[in-house]
Amino acid sequence: MSEIWADVVRELRLDLLGQLVMAVLLGGAVGLERELRGKAAGLRTNILICAGATLFTQLSIAVSGPSGDPGRIAAQIVTGVGFIGAGTILHSRGHISGLTSAATIWLVAAIGVAVGAGAVFEATGATLLVVLVLAVLRRVENFVNSYRGVSRVVVEVEPEPERVNQIERIVRQAGLEVEELRSEQRGNRLAVEVVMSGPARLHDRAKLGLLRASGAYMISAEE
Repeated sequence: MSEIWADVVRELRLDLLGQLVMAVLLGGAVGLERELRGKAAGLRTNILICAGATLFTQLSIAVSGPSGDPGRIAAQIVTGVGFIGAGTILHSRGHISGLTSAATIWLVAAIGVAVGAGAVFEATGATLLVVLVLAVLRRVENFVNSYRGVSRVVVEVEPEPERVNQIERIVRQAGLEVEELRSEQRGNRLAVEVVMSGPARLHDRAKLGLLRASGAYMISAEE
């Protein structure tokens, strides 16, 4: 009976099916956390990446044979998933977002490779650690960010040569760092955009200082 079952497993590749199911479960565990956070790379994306990496790893092992390189196809997973990860990174007006999603995709692919290579326990442990980092350490990150924030302020002032330097000086005197500073002409006014970072309690002080000391016509802020 055991020989018959072994033949069934070998012919139907039930071992591969079991690995794909495991990849779906592990990728889904990470993807569920991302989905609950409202990220673009959510449940389905992480499941497909993990299952795809598992299948490619198995194909790489099967195609290479006893004398070939089993990592030949699997090695290209790292390159291929890099393109997917790059698509989740957005850069807008000096602000970068999506790095965590890109890193998660990269690690989920590694989990899929581990499952495909038969390292199921290692893949399961890595999944638990990833979920722990994403879910629990986010609270630590939020706690740190409550003491350090970044805000973007646009100030419209008279187009005088020293206005930009004056605005930068006001921000630094308030105890904040100037991450980005740019200016452009808007009609008969100069619009100065400054991105400042530092303790959250100092941001209002810097904005008030800009409003009072720069002779601003208008000031708009974005957290």
